[in-house]
Amino acid sequence: MAEAPLSAIRSLPSWLLGRAAARGRSLVADALAAEGQKMWHHVVLSAVRDLQPVAQADLGRSVGLDPKDLVGVLNDLQSAGHVLRAPDPRDRRKNAVSLTEDGARLLARCEKAARKANDELLAPLSAAERDQFMGLLIRISGTDG
Repeated sequence: MAEAPLSAIRSLPSWLLGRAAARGRSLVADALAAEGQKMWHHVVLSAVRDLQPVAQADLGRSVGLDPKDLVGVLNDLQSAGHVLRAPDPRDRRKNAVSLTEDGARLLARCEKAARKANDELLAPLSAAERDQFMGLLIRISGTDG
């Protein structure tokens, strides 16, 4: 009897993780779109909140975004009133980015939407399984949590 199509591939943890990641990204992207945002806008808003005031170049390095792509995201966020770019008080040659009150409110809504999407992703798991799964993901992802 012939093996099911792609059974060898579908049995690989890397393939399964990729499929789960794609589903998770899709759920979060849809949730953020309902707030009028894209994934990178959310990532940048979150990083600005955590690092502010942050030099634009340092922000790009911290999120792993190409400088020209970061400029586009920051232009979108600044024109919508969510971030401010001003000369860095420590080095006037650089721009420092900070979150506005509107940006903080948007980020709170985006975080709520992303948590709901992640809850949907993990819905098949019990609370204990979620905790175990997150611990395992941290271990194999090479991050410290």
